[in-house]
Amino acid sequence: MIFAVLLPLLIACLIPFLSKIKHKIHTGIFVFFVPLAIFLYFIQFIGSGFSPVRQTYYWIPSLSINFDFYLDGLSLLFVLLISGIGALVVLYSIYYLDKTERLGHFYVYLILFMAGMLGVVLSDNVFVMYTFWELTSISSFLLIGYWHFNERSRYGALKSLLITIIGGLSMFGGFILLSIITDTTSIQAMIDQKDVILESAYLPLILGFLLMGAFTKSAQFPFHIWLPDAMEAPTPVSAYLHSATMVKAGLFLVARFSPIFASYEWFFIIVSIAGIVTLCWGSYMSVKQTDLKAILAFSTISQLGMIMAMLGFGTKVAVFAAVFHILNHATFKGSLFMVAGIVDHETGTRDIRKLGGLLTFMPITATLALFGTFSMAGVPLPFLNGFYSKELFFKSSLNLNENVSEFANMLIDVIPILAVIGSIFTFVYSMYFFFGTFAGRKKEKKLPKKPHEAPIGMLLSPIILVTLVIIIGLFPNLVNGSFLAHAAEAISGEAIHQHVVYWHGFKPAFKMSLIVVGVGTLLFLTRKKWQKVYSFLPGKLSLNKAYDSIVNKLDVYASNITNYYMNGSLRLYVAIILSTTVIVTFTFMALTGGLTLKFDNLADITAIEVSVVVVMIAAALGTIFAKHNVAAILILGVVGYGVSLLFVIYRAPDLALTQLIIETVTVALFLLCFFHLPKLQVIKESGRSKLINVIISLGFGAMMTLIGISAHSSKWFDSIAEYFIKTSHSLGGGDNVVNVILVDMRGLDTMFEITVLGIASLAIYSLVKIKRKKEAE
Repeated sequence: MIFAVLLPLLIACLIPFLSKIKHKIHTGIFVFFVPLAIFLYFIQFIGSGFSPVRQTYYWIPSLSINFDFYLDGLSLLFVLLISGIGALVVLYSIYYLDKTERLGHFYVYLILFMAGMLGVVLSDNVFVMYTFWELTSISSFLLIGYWHFNERSRYGALKSLLITIIGGLSMFGGFILLSIITDTTSIQAMIDQKDVILESAYLPLILGFLLMGAFTKSAQFPFHIWLPDAMEAPTPVSAYLHSATMVKAGLFLVARFSPIFASYEWFFIIVSIAGIVTLCWGSYMSVKQTDLKAILAFSTISQLGMIMAMLGFGTKVAVFAAVFHILNHATFKGSLFMVAGIVDHETGTRDIRKLGGLLTFMPITATLALFGTFSMAGVPLPFLNGFYSKELFFKSSLNLNENVSEFANMLIDVIPILAVIGSIFTFVYSMYFFFGTFAGRKKEKKLPKKPHEAPIGMLLSPIILVTLVIIIGLFPNLVNGSFLAHAAEAISGEAIHQHVVYWHGFKPAFKMSLIVVGVGTLLFLTRKKWQKVYSFLPGKLSLNKAYDSIVNKLDVYASNITNYYMNGSLRLYVAIILSTTVIVTFTFMALTGGLTLKFDNLADITAIEVSVVVVMIAAALGTIFAKHNVAAILILGVVGYGVSLLFVIYRAPDLALTQLIIETVTVALFLLCFFHLPKLQVIKESGRSKLINVIISLGFGAMMTLIGISAHSSKWFDSIAEYFIKTSHSLGGGDNVVNVILVDMRGLDTMFEITVLGIASLAIYSLVKIKRKKEAE
């Protein structure tokens, strides 16, 4: 399974080279085979006899952080969506994006995002999952801001990053608490210890942290505001991130941890409320929009809310309906985003007020939109997959667990009503999208471009997705027992067998569907008459304004604080750094018992050592009063040579020789550098400033002294010295232990140190050459 993550990362490294021939071969053609290969590999796991697969690759075993990949029904569903929809999106982008675009950047970002999503859904280690989780946030930030010259793109990218990163850090806190409580980093091992978690005093905090991560990622109210602004990304990005992958990462997180929290009443309350409110608000606000992608953005918010609510319900019917709708939503919403891109590409606008009557000009695109929107609306037709999962949603809302608190019981009574209200507006925005774009009066003269049908290459991907809409609609049980049942079982922890049929009698769920169609049709036909309601709700209230206000105030406060201490004074910077280091170090040592002072087992001190130390102290003090650069450097060198003498006295000739060489080279370099610097100037300082300098100096000196003594006095771990002594000859081939440590035992450290020095030398050499060149000119 690791190849599913490594392959996209490897191709991402090659794309910059492949993109150089984009004028001959579109870069997307090379990228297309990556998700296709992943999809073809994982499709073999579909079948009634499927059982979970685990693979482990060690990374940091000492911290129990390894690449533990776990493939069960839930992760298989998401892997196939990520790779399958990914392949179709890349195919679509080949025809959507012109070769003059920065294709190398686009496909690197896209393939990195794909790797991140695959890592999230396959990881069983919570900290590895978090690593991939943040990779999706960063790569989606780059994708949303792909057209960075557009201010709205930059705004949308930053907004999505800030909100999802806050949620990600919150989720990370939940992971840390879970790992501490269960003493494991494996999600499956945590599920096995769910009783320990449910009995923990930190349970509310853990649940809150995890749901914060899920709600921000899956755009649940009130964190949904980033998703509409993310529509500034190219349409292939919207079709991929915001219909099938990124926005469903939060759903995956809730589903993955459902076996732990499903029996916890507050999980039902919080997740159900968030989901059902998001469904109603997203569908209500979608009807207000005039941009095709904005309509789809709010429709995505509403659909995500519906799935989240079903995961909160936690019943067998609800869990199966949730995974069924995750699949259905990816098919019809992915096709609709592509349709919106086609309309924009072929007419030059996404403003629905300028569109209309496109059925005549774009019959194939209109047909695709018809199936997609009617499936999204849940119209009760047997060849639309959206109807089946919407019907199961209604059924699950009517059969919730009882015997809970009074508040939860009240919620149980309200949920079916809100489910119908949210679905009514879903029907309205679906009809609004289709008929507002493709029906009505022709307005081709007002369009920037003369409308015409898109090329077959651009139509191929939405055609495949709409075909899946119809096939799943006609044969809903085709992917049931062999695919969806395994995903539902992974969430609920028990086998779920749900036989899906079109007609199951004139039951309450079907009646709710008829109410949705009837009332939805009425509201759609009278939309212009009641749209004034938006001036009252939300009216002037706006979560976006609240977000902008918070961000702007934080920006102002941060600027004021930064400008206060970033005043160009190097002395101030050093003082702040040293003061912070002293305070943090002393605090940490005090809290962890690191201050250990023992004076036994010390070597005898003779007059020679005392004399050398006195000279070193005098030299250190002399640098303070030196009034010339050269004098200060030479006096400071006495301190270094004094250290070398101490090494000689305590029989460490190798260290003494090393110290002598370093000190000599340092003094020489200092002399060379200070030769070109201005002479030392006496700066008049106030008594307060001098006092602060003395305090910082004494504090830092005391800190270093105490660290040295504490390090000698405390033995928190077994000394590794014996290991070096015993193995220096057998492993390093030498009896000089210090040399073996530097060359063999810590050879990698030495190599990187030499590399850093080499890079610094090249930089200095370049600067010298530049200066000489300018002088010659």
